[in-house]
Amino acid sequence: MKKLVLAISLAALLAASAYGQTSSFQLRCGAQGFCCISFHPLPLFASPKPAPHGGPVQSAGGRATLEQVLTLLDQKSVGFKTVRADFEWDQYQMVVNEHETDKGVMYFKRQGNNIDVAADILTPGRSKKLVLKDGELQVFNRRTGQVTPYDAHKNRESFESFLALGFGGRGHDLPKSFDVRYAGVEQAMGVQTYKLDLVPKAKEARSMFPLITLWIDQQTGMSVQQKLDQGEGDYRLAKYKNIQVNQPLPGDAFNLKK
Repeated sequence: MKKLVLAISLAALLAASAYGQTSSFQLRCGAQGFCCISFHPLPLFASPKPAPHGGPVQSAGGRATLEQVLTLLDQKSVGFKTVRADFEWDQYQMVVNEHETDKGVMYFKRQGNNIDVAADILTPGRSKKLVLKDGELQVFNRRTGQVTPYDAHKNRESFESFLALGFGGRGHDLPKSFDVRYAGVEQAMGVQTYKLDLVPKAKEARSMFPLITLWIDQQTGMSVQQKLDQGEGDYRLAKYKNIQVNQPLPGDAFNLKK
């Protein structure tokens, strides 16, 4: 159950800031766990230096500032409709010094004020599909054939706003849900990235993930790597490649039992 909750939590965390909602919501993940995210505004910083031709924003000294990175994300979110990306999720448990790796494909689709998300986990023996569509989150276990539904209708817009962390969301919506720190420039997944550290403001979310780190591609504004600190040395590291923005998605991308 714990691993399933973590998988659902990661899928949920993949989209924070899509719309910048401010109301709280609760997603119950069965009898043994829940996550509850609250949104609160945070004062922003100085005015940014405009990015040339929509490229990476830089300060006079050649280093981006937090404000400039958030502005880059704002710019890249304009016109965002779909994303397809291959993922690798590495779940590390320190107490047993064990890594568990899942691989698959992630899909996002925005239509007006709605966002659909699908995570197709293709790992042999642990193959699952998570789909959030029309306000309903379902998990299909291919090995058992079981479908498990989760109620995401309550405060649906807030839930959706927590579903695209680093994938097309506005940068300036992040500080409404997180304390955000710019951690510099770093190479990740073969590209130069801006590194952001996020600390959830909601107590319940912070107890699950005390720190979330994003590596943002300087050119595309997409998250190519994410690390979710789970405390006590445990973490989940997510890596993304073959990221395709605003390209046609497979017709069955959001079908639960494809």
